[in-house]
Amino acid sequence: MTRNLDQVFAALADPTRREILNMLLEDDMAVTDVAEPFTMSLAAISKHLGVLTTAGLISQDKRGRVKWCRLEPDALRSASVWMQSFGQFEPVNLEAFERFLAAELPGAPGSGTQTD
Repeated sequence: MTRNLDQVFAALADPTRREILNMLLEDDMAVTDVAEPFTMSLAAISKHLGVLTTAGLISQDKRGRVKWCRLEPDALRSASVWMQSFGQFEPVNLEAFERFLAAELPGAPGSGTQTD
């Protein structure tokens, strides 16, 4: 599971690959259609698609002469489960934390006292 999770997060780390996934949310697309909005070569797009395929985020199949890409929605399940485990923690209220620091630490920003 760790290896798969590493591959998913590595694939998602690149903005081009995230944009490709967004495009595939709509429908399956031919590789040439995926490449169209980008200002990079078809070979570069193919490398991005390879990373997404290896991570299991998309699948590719050939229909006639055209290679098609399809989003694999279940591939993000393990990453989603892992991230949800952090949902047990309350979000930090930065304003309350700042007030706490100001009260507890003389010279902290917002405390009203400065130590030089």
